[in-house]
Amino acid sequence: MELHSDEYFMRQALREAFKARDTGEVPVGAVIVSQNQIIARAYNQVERLQDATAHAEMIAVTSAMSYLGTKYLRGCTLYVTLEPCLMCAGALSWSQLDRIVYGTEDPKKGFMRYGKETLHPKTKLEFGILANDCAKVLLDFFKSKRGVKQF
Repeated sequence: MELHSDEYFMRQALREAFKARDTGEVPVGAVIVSQNQIIARAYNQVERLQDATAHAEMIAVTSAMSYLGTKYLRGCTLYVTLEPCLMCAGALSWSQLDRIVYGTEDPKKGFMRYGKETLHPKTKLEFGILANDCAKVLLDFFKSKRGVKQF
């Protein structure tokens, strides 16, 4: 079995972000990986579902737990294009993921404003994978919607 890199999986998360963008959602995408296989894919669906909690991470976690038939995601890695918000970080903590890898930071709403302690103590955190690509899809989206130069 060929092992995929963090960059490969982040590109898969970016594909999900493009799906969100194409449906008018804030372009954030996520994939969850177990044993080098993608077990869940998701993108923001807040507008579609009229649900403020329908963030890519939340949908991916629910899907992965259903796939594995468990309430914990030990041994799994979440790849997400944008730093999770505090709500998502709380859910990610409860899910006990081994790793979280995010592309670009969210200085306004990201959980890191509150510290890594928000996550489960055993969860490893990495960021900056394809950061420019992840930021670009968001910046382009908000520029087209509001003329905003940052998200």
